[in-house]
Amino acid sequence: MTVYNETQFRLQRIFADFDNVYVSFSGGKDSGVLFNLCIDYIRRNKLNRKLGVFHLDYEAQYTMTTDYVNKTLSENADILEVYRCCVPFKVSTCTSMHQNFWRPWDENERDIWVSEKPENCLQKFDFPFFNQKMWDYEFQERFSLWLHQKKQAGRTCCLVGIRTQESLNRWRAIHSERNYKNYQGLKWTKQMYENVYNAYPIYDWLTEDIWVGNAHFGWTYNRLYDLYYKAGVPLNAMRVASPFLSAAQDSLKLYRIIEPNTWGKLISRVNGVNFTGIYGGTTAMGWKSITLPKGHTWKSYMYFLLSTLPEKTRQSYTDKLETSMRFWREKGGVLSDETIAELRAAGVEIEVADTTNYKTDKKPVRMSYIDDTDISAFKEIPTYKRMCICIMKNDHLCKYMGFSQTKDELTRRKNIIEKYQNLL
Repeated sequence: MTVYNETQFRLQRIFADFDNVYVSFSGGKDSGVLFNLCIDYIRRNKLNRKLGVFHLDYEAQYTMTTDYVNKTLSENADILEVYRCCVPFKVSTCTSMHQNFWRPWDENERDIWVSEKPENCLQKFDFPFFNQKMWDYEFQERFSLWLHQKKQAGRTCCLVGIRTQESLNRWRAIHSERNYKNYQGLKWTKQMYENVYNAYPIYDWLTEDIWVGNAHFGWTYNRLYDLYYKAGVPLNAMRVASPFLSAAQDSLKLYRIIEPNTWGKLISRVNGVNFTGIYGGTTAMGWKSITLPKGHTWKSYMYFLLSTLPEKTRQSYTDKLETSMRFWREKGGVLSDETIAELRAAGVEIEVADTTNYKTDKKPVRMSYIDDTDISAFKEIPTYKRMCICIMKNDHLCKYMGFSQTKDELTRRKNIIEKYQNLL
């Protein structure tokens, strides 16, 4: 059974069980393949229905991506209901130590917009739930309920083109059994609200499968990837996302070559773009093998880096660090037997418990932060070196450390969702 055939069974189930189906389409390779799979399925089976398309337009992106989105939507207009959103939500940026977010389509900065709003786009006044504190991922989640209620649907399904090969967080979205329900036992689905689900039909595809699919079926794709390939960017490193995110730091410099006019606009749009374009993907921003300055421990170097930051940014990192240190001291993180053995062999003081509430074979380990470690599971161990890397990457959310949102952030998000749900 190929991943293509598996996906056909998943789409069959989705279109049979859900009266409202839409696909989240960014213009990247994964969402593009998922979009084409849905188009092919509807046309081949002559379904008497339309497919919703949810596109977050981030204003600052390659014109090739915009052209690809426009072309794909126009070619299939007869079976599509398009929701192209140009909304000034908050979007994370890792190009600056002074700001941790920017706003696409911010009316206060209209004179430096990278592009103009497309015709017939949906704007902030179209969404009664929108507010200025909302992040893009919060908007994306809340949109599903808005559309479900707008369509008066029985069941709504949002198709998302994520693949577990891409990152640990994406693997968790599929395989974690904590904190969410799925649809009738299907592990590749996730309940968002009552009768509203996300589904990940291509979660088990590899990067090579994506390109084999494009070639075999002759699907249209974003030709930006051809230029990435010619520029020597490895297949697994090709990203079409907001240019200011951490994952895009290494390839941000390509804007200067591929679209110099767009590059000129990006420089004035968000703080730190030029610096990141020069040093993104280097040790200057926490990439590759960073070295410890002479006379420092990683702990002392971390505090030195913190001292160079604006007060608000410094306090944010400090709060996350204190929360993490307390977690490892009092509750502990789960580690494999092999990692536990390596820590003991390295002389690290740890306290290992036998059981945990997590559904895992790993064991909970309580320990204090250590300076550094050369064990194989480096990214699972709380070290000051990893915190230094976060700071150098301008990783304000500390995703490199595996941090999730804080309790205050989660509470604020929950309150926003409940408040605007009641308005509808």
